Amino acid sequence: MKKEYKIIANLIKENSRVLDVGCGDGELMDFIFKNITKDVRGIEISKLNVQKCISKGLTVIEGDAESDLYQFPDSSFDYVILGQTLQAFLNPEKVLDELLRVGKRAVVTIPNFGHWKVRLNLLLKGTMPVTESLPHKWYNTPNLHMCTIKDFFNFCDNKKINFIKSLALNQQKLLNISRSNLNKRNFFSEIGIFLIKK
Repeated sequence: MKKEYKIIANLIKENSRVLDVGCGDGELMDFIFKNITKDVRGIEISKLNVQKCISKGLTVIEGDAESDLYQFPDSSFDYVILGQTLQAFLNPEKVLDELLRVGKRAVVTIPNFGHWKVRLNLLLKGTMPVTESLPHKWYNTPNLHMCTIKDFFNFCDNKKINFIKSLALNQQKLLNISRSNLNKRNFFSEIGIFLIKK
């Protein structure tokens, strides 16, 4: 299991109501269901992944987070999780607004386009980088909106979104992000993990 999943699970309180948006094959949901809370649901765009989730006994609906989150009432979940898919939406701002409407808190993880390997690849090779956290070529990437940890931090500040926890994952090392170390974390970290609320 990805280290990122264990970090996300540690941000969620026991017996909470959880929605995993873009839950994939249900690996994270399954871990949460077995270890944190039985009240976990998912929404996933891929029919094949929905079937995989259902075969694991998970409650998942087929849907597009960009257009289908409206069906959930305000504050219907304690936590809404969006793992490394924010950058793939046409309108990430709208998706974040919906996450924070549907959930009292949201856990958002992003691949960091500000990581030094990404910068170096672009500088030296002059091509869009392919790294462990960004494994696709420019022509088949699902990423539409490249975002750095610093971009996301500033975006939340501008939108008056509150950070409960801001974490950076650098290889296997987990570090706190603050305004004073933001540039350093943005440069050295591969993934940003944020627990936010309105």
